[in-house]
Amino acid sequence: MNLSGFKAYDIRGRYPSTLNEELARQIGYAYALEFHPKTVVIGHDARLSGPALYIALAEGLRAAGVHVTGIGMCGTEEIYYASFAKSFDGGIMVTGSHNPADENGFKMVRGNAVPVSGDSGLFAIRDRIAAGQVIPSELTGTLREACFRDDYIEYLLSYIHPERLRRFKIVADPGNGCAGLVVKKLAERLPLDIRLIHAEPDGTFPNGVPNPLLPENRDATSRAVRESGADLGIAWDGDFDRCFFYDADGNFVEGYYLVGMIAEALLAQHPGEKIIHDPRLVWSTQAVVAEAGGVAVESKTGHAFIKERMRAEDALYGGEMSAHHYFRDFAYCDSGMISWLLVVQLLSDSGKTLSECVETRMKAFPCSGEINSRVEDIQAVIARVEAKYAALPSAKVTHIDGVSVAFDNWRFNLRGSNTEPILRLNVESRGDAALMQEKTSALLQEIRG
Repeated sequence: MNLSGFKAYDIRGRYPSTLNEELARQIGYAYALEFHPKTVVIGHDARLSGPALYIALAEGLRAAGVHVTGIGMCGTEEIYYASFAKSFDGGIMVTGSHNPADENGFKMVRGNAVPVSGDSGLFAIRDRIAAGQVIPSELTGTLREACFRDDYIEYLLSYIHPERLRRFKIVADPGNGCAGLVVKKLAERLPLDIRLIHAEPDGTFPNGVPNPLLPENRDATSRAVRESGADLGIAWDGDFDRCFFYDADGNFVEGYYLVGMIAEALLAQHPGEKIIHDPRLVWSTQAVVAEAGGVAVESKTGHAFIKERMRAEDALYGGEMSAHHYFRDFAYCDSGMISWLLVVQLLSDSGKTLSECVETRMKAFPCSGEINSRVEDIQAVIARVEAKYAALPSAKVTHIDGVSVAFDNWRFNLRGSNTEPILRLNVESRGDAALMQEKTSALLQEIRG
């Protein structure tokens, strides 16, 4: 059995060569043996392979005596919500997130939405399967279908004051993932002019894979914003645990700057609290948090690692430049719905446009955005780059995730992908866009040889 899909904080791979129904059954059974849950909630995204993997996963759980509740097609955060709000002992989401249509995967939590990563049981599940566990033929657990979406919508609305929202015109682009299922319900309750495109879930992704981090996937949303005269645009990935923003001119806003914006808004209500951020781009977030009276804490990249650090620090909020936003009151989990609602509330209360809110920070800390390079040997390239730049005067080197090297007026982070032979580079400077671009070009030349 191919177990290469087990990664640091989830399972993912091509269907059916890496992930298939038999492996889904094995995963469900091993999850039950590892954590001994009595009840587990499961769901799947819009991918065509989702329903079959979802049914097989339930069979594996039931073979271990687990009582399974299926909520069908949903977003990952709906599994998080159900696991803590409805008191399940665990939750598993079948999702390929932002990956190509022929891929799928599994994200797992325990009770109260506690994440399962390689360090907290995911690799133990893999090892149980590798050891040749035998699944009983009798399904002693039960399966029922349920829907908690209306309760989840009420929960989302508790984060904002709908009566204070300005009547923004918003282009909303679910990318044929699952976000449209929730945005349509929210639109009925909000004084907003929401114009949906690519709203219907479609696992063939006829308009491209829902991954706005890829520049080639941004044009449709950007164009719709400009053509409709919208105040802003919002797009989501396939399982909508990430959301992305476009200003009124259709310009994509780097997720990095949204982290500081959301942190500042939350710290205004909760001064002195801790804010978690990833190490790829840090200076803007650290400056905003300090100015707002908070404490910035750097964490390794990845949803399971951020959540674990948030719990350890009891942090108010956590943000990654990749557009994951985590909230203490949401069981420290990430939500692509809470984050856009908070941004719209902030814009309404401030009277500012999105571009006005972020342009100061963009000028103060210009960044490259994440640039990917395919390499043959990730560790060898990182070691070569680190050796060159760490030897320069005033270099400060850290290894929280990959390698970060900081100088007085610019810094970079270089880290390898968990799933592909790809290096990810981020560069930023203190108010000097030309310097940032110069250093980015030099680093890419070094990385790509």
